[in-house]
Amino acid sequence: MGNLYHNKIAQWIVYVVFFAALTIIPMTVSDSFLLNQLATYGVYGMLALSISLCWGFGGILNLGQGIAFGLGAYGMAMTMQMQSQSESNPIPPFMLNNSLDHLPLLWQPFQSTAVGLVLAVAVPTLFCAAFGGIMFRARVSGPFFAIMTLAMLSAFYTIILDRQAYTGGVNGLTPPSSFVFAGVEVDPYSPTAYWVVLCLLAGATFVAKLITQSSFGLVTQAIRDDSERVRFLGYSVAGYETVIYTVSGLIAALAGCCWVMLVQYVSPAQLDVGFSLSMVIWAAIGGRHSLLGSILGAFIIQGAQSYLGDAFLATWLLILGGFFIVVVRFLPNGLASLVESGLGLFDRQRPTSSPAPDGGRPMPAE
Repeated sequence: MGNLYHNKIAQWIVYVVFFAALTIIPMTVSDSFLLNQLATYGVYGMLALSISLCWGFGGILNLGQGIAFGLGAYGMAMTMQMQSQSESNPIPPFMLNNSLDHLPLLWQPFQSTAVGLVLAVAVPTLFCAAFGGIMFRARVSGPFFAIMTLAMLSAFYTIILDRQAYTGGVNGLTPPSSFVFAGVEVDPYSPTAYWVVLCLLAGATFVAKLITQSSFGLVTQAIRDDSERVRFLGYSVAGYETVIYTVSGLIAALAGCCWVMLVQYVSPAQLDVGFSLSMVIWAAIGGRHSLLGSILGAFIIQGAQSYLGDAFLATWLLILGGFFIVVVRFLPNGLASLVESGLGLFDRQRPTSSPAPDGGRPMPAE
């Protein structure tokens, strides 16, 4: 009998139970601030999920996931900002403070909420498709690809920081009111906002799980293990890598939209190198080869930071760094490997039902 950890039916049951448990939270939590905080953890979970899909299953170490997240966040912030502007006063206040006397062409499509939402998700996704296609066709991989994503992230950070009249610069964008869709206002501290994030997290997780268990996912994992052998078999390695990298960017863009909906703020800090590296740490600690493990890694690390960060202040970074080193050294597959090892030990201790050679007692499991 194989390790239950690798049983597909058991995996799906665990996923369903996990998200079913998350649906109970709005019914038991009456503190609106805590509910908003838990919804924010869901955003972090989406980011960790995107890294797990890209890095853990695709073998593509992406240190610039903040690009997709940041572009999605800015697109959502621009949409929400334009919802607060009227036809007689279409120019946001920060633009007037920067001596702009007309609404820039870049902002005009975001006057429509539907168009703004589409652009908030489509722009970062198309960027990932174009950037990934160029890099992978040039056979840029491994640490070289990681460095390129880091360089591109720094470039976007600088552009948004410098173009203050269009992006708000270091101050960022602060939409004055909650997001409104189809006439319904989504209060960031309401159960509605939590449900939106949970539905997107659950949907992204189940889609990612289906991808990893499909024939496409199997080829992608084969490319992760030995890309040259897969290439010799006639598969388009660049095509598979581009698709998995693009899907990962799509999930991160959705997370960026949810982030702004919850906090009503975005700044260049969302494209900071440290934040993108944190996403990799979440996935590594939780287990980059496990979608659910990565999500739990984000929950654990960000939850600990929320409740221990203020107590330990700057020391918290040292604690997090030490914890990361210990996990990488002794648990290279993250905390999820503990569950795998535990179930494997349990399975070895169970007797098998196969008859013994003498037809008497059953043989013990190996």
